[in-house]
Amino acid sequence: MSAFVERRKGRRVSVPGRPGGRVRATLDARLLDLGSTGARIEHHNLLRLGFTCTLELPPALGSLVLPVRVVRSAVVGTDKGSAGEQLLRYESGVTFLELTAAQRATLETVLDRLASGETLGSGRLVL
Repeated sequence: MSAFVERRKGRRVSVPGRPGGRVRATLDARLLDLGSTGARIEHHNLLRLGFTCTLELPPALGSLVLPVRVVRSAVVGTDKGSAGEQLLRYESGVTFLELTAAQRATLETVLDRLASGETLGSGRLVL
């Protein structure tokens, strides 16, 4: 029987008590609609109800970074990935959490621009 071969390049030790931590990840999404209390987005990764994160709007929408909570999420279809794989397409509703006065004012400006029919171009939405 062969001996275990350590492949790590650095030191690692066990952590007693398993303390909590956070893992931050980026999820690309498409903005379907936007309101003063939340948004509806489309994406390819599962978002669980109650999950809190930030919604980063693209520069064309004021580069806002808004705290949100997922209030609904459902599979609405499938798409093909760049390698031909089948991806589930989700639609989720998020509600804004404790926006500052400045965030609310900028959001209202963005909503006014959208309501007037202004074309904002494309941009990346990050969750």
